[in-house]
Amino acid sequence: MFAQTFLEILNADFYAGVPDSQLKALCDCLMQTYGVNNRHHIIAANEGNAVGLAAGYHLATGKIPVVYMQNSGIGNIINPAASLINEHVYAIPSIFVVGWRGEPGIHDEPQHVYQGMVTLQLLLDMQIDTFILDQDTTEDMLWQQMHAWQDDLAAGKSVAIVVRKNGLRHQEKANYHNDNRMMREDIIRCITDVSGEDMIVSTTGKASRELFEIREAKGQSHGYDFLTVGSMGHSSSIALGIALNAPNKTIWCLDGDGAVLMHMGAMALIGANAPANLIHVVINNAAHETVGGMPTVANEVDLVSMAKACGYARACSVSDEQALKDALESAKASGQLSFVEVKAAIGSRADLGRPTTTPIENKTAFMENISIP
Repeated sequence: MFAQTFLEILNADFYAGVPDSQLKALCDCLMQTYGVNNRHHIIAANEGNAVGLAAGYHLATGKIPVVYMQNSGIGNIINPAASLINEHVYAIPSIFVVGWRGEPGIHDEPQHVYQGMVTLQLLLDMQIDTFILDQDTTEDMLWQQMHAWQDDLAAGKSVAIVVRKNGLRHQEKANYHNDNRMMREDIIRCITDVSGEDMIVSTTGKASRELFEIREAKGQSHGYDFLTVGSMGHSSSIALGIALNAPNKTIWCLDGDGAVLMHMGAMALIGANAPANLIHVVINNAAHETVGGMPTVANEVDLVSMAKACGYARACSVSDEQALKDALESAKASGQLSFVEVKAAIGSRADLGRPTTTPIENKTAFMENISIP
């Protein structure tokens, strides 16, 4: 089904969510139809945030909002879905559009497998009636389902459309870019040059894939790195937990702007604990690049001032190779909690691979390496 037709059948005028590669056709269509961060469409910091936005929209207009997400984001909506918009609380109806990563029988990355197995059950447990949309779904079938849901929506219940791979398509591909020059892979290579045998915790998505391939190309051990293949937004918390309990090791957190925004409170906790052995590097391309390139609000946020306000002893922003190298070396030599924002371009190699080790193998190698005095 074409994404534009999908929007016409939903007949909503407010959409909030977090981009997903499975929903790229929908995301591109929303961008081209409405743009972003306005009264019709907001890219949220996280999926729970999107539910809050949707609730506010309904309270102001009485209309039914649409919240879109990858199924990994269901965990972020459980609290507001159960304790805010549920029919037994405020009865605020929402239409959830969920990209079904890790669908049983469809090969996917390890972080999606279990989530894919429990997706429908989680929605069922929340008493959210579900319709599965795939390549064979016709316009008439979706029209009929929306008509069947009218009484539930009027009663304040929420419903969900779970989208299988290639369930939606869009004729025009959006092209996302910025004016920054440094590529993320080159930035990560510079970090590995400076970090040496220090430990690195890398965020989910292409950053971890690039870090893995850089180690392969250098013939270096993957035991230096913990690849946060899922759990977007939690790499810095993982790094904090490691830094506090391995004070003899220098820990680098390799983060992304979308991940930082998703769970921004983690920075306040890092600053409050102020581990002197943690270096937090945020590669900021102001985009959810791994899932298609839709923008974040990172360019509207002063991350350096925020880090300082949270208690980081040192914080700076760089946008060229020499400044990056100098900032990383200075942070490592300082012996203080440090924050480095790196302005990055959007884009990656077309032949970028994926880790060839399993998450369990990655964990085992990392734990063995960090235990070495």
